[in-house]
Amino acid sequence: MEGPEQSKALVVFQDKNIRRTWFNDEWWFSVIDIIGALTESERARKYWSDLKLRLEQEEGFELSEKIGQLKLISLDGKYYLTDCANTSNIFRIIQSIPSPKAEPFKQWLAQVGYDRIKEIENPELAQKRMKDIYKMKGYSDEWIEKRVRGIAIRDELTDEWKKRGVEEKREFSILTAEISKATFGMTPSEYQTFKGLKKENLRDHMNDLELIFSMLGERATTEIARTKDARGFVENKDAAIKGGNIAGDARKKLEFQTRRKVISSENYLDKPEGQKRIGLKRKLKSI
Repeated sequence: MEGPEQSKALVVFQDKNIRRTWFNDEWWFSVIDIIGALTESERARKYWSDLKLRLEQEEGFELSEKIGQLKLISLDGKYYLTDCANTSNIFRIIQSIPSPKAEPFKQWLAQVGYDRIKEIENPELAQKRMKDIYKMKGYSDEWIEKRVRGIAIRDELTDEWKKRGVEEKREFSILTAEISKATFGMTPSEYQTFKGLKKENLRDHMNDLELIFSMLGERATTEIARTKDARGFVENKDAAIKGGNIAGDARKKLEFQTRRKVISSENYLDKPEGQKRIGLKRKLKSI
């Protein structure tokens, strides 16, 4: 699901940031971050290096089988391979760290894992969590409802593309660009530049109308692909252009009637309600 990925990949224990990633149907956590949270050491990497030796040599803990090198976001915004462990192996590592925070951390970790399992069983819980994250960032309830609905429409479209033989990543990106060009006259990357964004999620910085026309373009594309029984990349590209044109024509008619542009260079980083977003980014950079 498209959404606030950085927020999903970052959880907080007593004001300490813990990075995580969803791998093999479970959460895997950054060992370095956990050691930093428990020991408050400024040399968490050195602590982990020494602890690894002790676990292997003195306690017979087979780290090669328990620790995974997974990509997590770093200070520079890029992803690097990082030592990670699942919940059960994190518990084992915690047992070897003398810290008064160990027991509260175990309880917190168990709850974090439990919440994710419950979300898989009941997707409404995941949706509620997403809404809470956006609300925490300062977005209005009305905007959040549109954003969440847009995510559902996007997921429905990508599921349809998968069924119709469109290859993920590169072809998805091309088709998305075609819808955006027909709807707004810009590709997503051009739109990001227009709004003064860098790596931020474009749709998190759209206003209500921009979200509505994005939804219309993607929903229309889904319907056209189904009606035409589009197969493969070429036929689905044609559906994407037609779906985007429907939204683009509607946008132009609204702009003609209101004498106002739907497309806006504004972003939520420049607004008061967007300051909470900046605060979250700074938290991430402090890892």
